[in-house]
Formats: sequence, structure tokens, C-alpha cells
Amino acid sequence: MEVTRRRNKLPHGVIVRSPGLLPMLYSPRELSEDLGIPESTLRDWLQAGVPHQRDARGRLWINGEEFSNWVKAQRKPKSGRKLAAGEAYCLHCGRVTRLVSPQRHHIKGNLIHIKGLCQHCGKKIIRGDRYGRTAELPQS
Repeated sequence: MEVTRRRNKLPHGVIVRSPGLLPMLYSPRELSEDLGIPESTLRDWLQAGVPHQRDARGRLWINGEEFSNWVKAQRKPKSGRKLAAGEAYCLHCGRVTRLVSPQRHHIKGNLIHIKGLCQHCGKKIIRGDRYGRTAELPQS
């Protein structure tokens, strides 16, 4: 039987606070207070694979550094691809596409909108950018 690893949805506060945990042993109550979550949630995560240990008296301890690494492992990997000039993400199609007839519109300061049409579905796409950050738009 193949075991699939399920990612847990973690609150934003846990993701932000976990890198600041010290490489020391925390009790579940201490860790839940530091992270701002209910202790019952932390105990559910223990069953989902949070690294922990028990001492000779059976008390539960969680290493802060190991917990932080577990939180990192639960997060979705970032897509390493950046959008090129003349590309945008179409919310209708759900994919990266080349803009048809792209036009720049000044917003404020050096912020701009690049407006165009999706080459796949023809819907309007607006991409935010800054002056000088992207190359000139390709002519379509």
C-alpha cells in the first residue's frame, strides 16, 4: 500500500512565528502559546507527523528548531518561474499566457498596469508592474 503524504493547512501566524523558535524543548502548552494556536490543534499536528519526544516520565516535548523545519516542509513549493515581459497570468484560464495587444497605463509613481488579452480565451488581463523592471513589450 502506497502512503501519500498529506500537507496540513497551517495558519499564517504559525508560518511567520515558527522560524523564531529556539532550538530547545517546548511543552505543547508553551509552544501553542508562542504560536498563538489552541493546544488541541498542536496535538492534532503531532498525530500528523510533528517531530516530538517523551521523557522518562512520559511528558511530551517538541524541539523548536525541528518544529520550524516541519512547518517549512508543509508549505507548498514555490514555482521558480518569473513572468517574462509580455506575459501574464490569466485568472479565467488558470495559466500563464502571452498578452495580445499589450498596452501600458500609468497608475501612480512608477507603478503601471499592462493590459492585454489572453491568447487562449480572449479575456482581458491586467498585470501590475513598475517602470524599468521589464523589457519593452513585444509587438503583437
